[in-house]
Amino acid sequence: MQVEVWSDIACPFCYIGKRRIEAGLEQFANKDQVKIVYKSFQLNENAKKDITYDAYDSLSARSGMSREEAKAIHEGLAKQAEADGLDLRFDTLQLTNTLDAHRLLHFAALHGKNIEVAELLFKAYFTDCKHVGNHDTLIAIAAEAGIDPKATAKMLVSDQFTDEVRADHLEGNRLGVSGVPFYVIDRKYAISGAQPANVFLKTLEKAWGEL
Repeated sequence: MQVEVWSDIACPFCYIGKRRIEAGLEQFANKDQVKIVYKSFQLNENAKKDITYDAYDSLSARSGMSREEAKAIHEGLAKQAEADGLDLRFDTLQLTNTLDAHRLLHFAALHGKNIEVAELLFKAYFTDCKHVGNHDTLIAIAAEAGIDPKATAKMLVSDQFTDEVRADHLEGNRLGVSGVPFYVIDRKYAISGAQPANVFLKTLEKAWGEL
């Protein structure tokens, strides 16, 4: 059974959703038969690599709400994430364009490290507040997952996997993905959003029963 996950590294709900599907899988009797594949879906393809404003000002500018209101929303989200064992630090988070991070995910998949690198990217962005648009950061993440730093550096200075990132996004659109996280199970069932663990469990069990 394969679960494809359309997500963006800069999406807090994608990080929360990752924990929840993992929790659902832990209760699934056939979890060893499930392969999870992370697919690329950039929420802001036009974002700059280096951004001087913070997450609160970003939400304020997009929504028209005050900075104080934006901060309160983020604080509520961070509190929600705590229940899933996550530490989201919006105060010091570094906004950036996630294209290179997604390219790294595709590169990692070639080495069988797609899941490991996805986890490291989320942690680097939301908890360690590292600049995941910076190549040195991405090389270090890949190395932590056991991928050769020189090979990663060579990939990053090229445009390798850019087409694959774009193709993932377009494929997601064709499947009805308009926001992330979005989960597709064996191309039969879809789950939108960071649903509770039991929703993932029940859907996995239903899909398994139809194999």
